[in-house]
Amino acid sequence: MAASVVLGSDGRKRCAWCVGNELYELYHDREWGRPQKDERAIFEKLCLEGFQAGLSWLTILKKREAFRQAFRGFEPEIVANFTSRDIQRLMKNEGIVRNRAKIESAINNAKMLKVMHEKDESLSKLVWSHAAIRKSSPRTLSQLKAVTPESIALSKELKKRGFSFVGPTTLYAAMQSLGVVNDHVVGCHRAPS
Repeated sequence: MAASVVLGSDGRKRCAWCVGNELYELYHDREWGRPQKDERAIFEKLCLEGFQAGLSWLTILKKREAFRQAFRGFEPEIVANFTSRDIQRLMKNEGIVRNRAKIESAINNAKMLKVMHEKDESLSKLVWSHAAIRKSSPRTLSQLKAVTPESIALSKELKKRGFSFVGPTTLYAAMQSLGVVNDHVVGCHRAPS
């Protein structure tokens, strides 16, 4: 059985999934599992998780700055106003994942978020309302699930509001990344004490 925690080159114990790539290790240490409640940052993460579907997260991390430039900082108000011209521009951008359905989904989701904001609703509050209360950290990577009742419920809620590319697996990955759930395994220097 593979180890769930591995010693990094800097002497820190980390979740085994991130060890071996500096960019991945920095993401693990500085971002993954840290509570994030900023509306724009949550929108960005949902978009990027949608682009990640079928790919590795490392692929997205390597392209994240290009995505941020291409999608104007993931400012929902700006992305909501993207036109077919913007879609063509994005389809030609070699720095991002050029998948028309995923590009159109990001624009659609910005429009749906704009509708939420017009109703004085918050994506952050909606996402965090689906946080699970966990008694302890997972002991092994094999204990981590790809889907949870909370991610299923959040997926249904977002789909009901017109969002796309927000399946339960995609949303659970976002929830882990946003710190809605802390899935750092026991022994990792980032696991809750």
